[in-house]
Amino acid sequence: MALGIGSDGADEDELMSAINTTPLVDVMLVLLIVFLIAIPVAIETVPVRLPRASNVATQTKPENVILAVDRDGSIFWNSEKMADRAMLLRRLDEVAARKPQPEIHVRGDRDTRFEFMGRVMAACARAGIGKVAFITEPEAGAGEEAR
Repeated sequence: MALGIGSDGADEDELMSAINTTPLVDVMLVLLIVFLIAIPVAIETVPVRLPRASNVATQTKPENVILAVDRDGSIFWNSEKMADRAMLLRRLDEVAARKPQPEIHVRGDRDTRFEFMGRVMAACARAGIGKVAFITEPEAGAGEEAR
């Protein structure tokens, strides 16, 4: 509250009832400047081309190889258990030499440790396999939501 000083004939006890808006304007200007500086930094992203998802059923061809990894880390080649890692590498080298090269479809148990799946992927990469795919099961009710 401010007192009126030097008023012409007015009562000296009369108070000014106007609100001082200067501090409010100052705070609003500071917030505006902060947001103008902070928002472009928060919104800025790296320009990348994201892959497009397609819901196409996997077409299993007879020449494709299905590798299954169970929860214990055992590897199966089209339902034949691989005795050791060297045997897997030999078979992958044979497949990599074929023209055209078949796809490798990897099926992993839900409870398989990442280490076991990583070994299979590393073996495929070492052999020079060009196409490796993971086979999954759709979630229950996923088809109903799309309708």
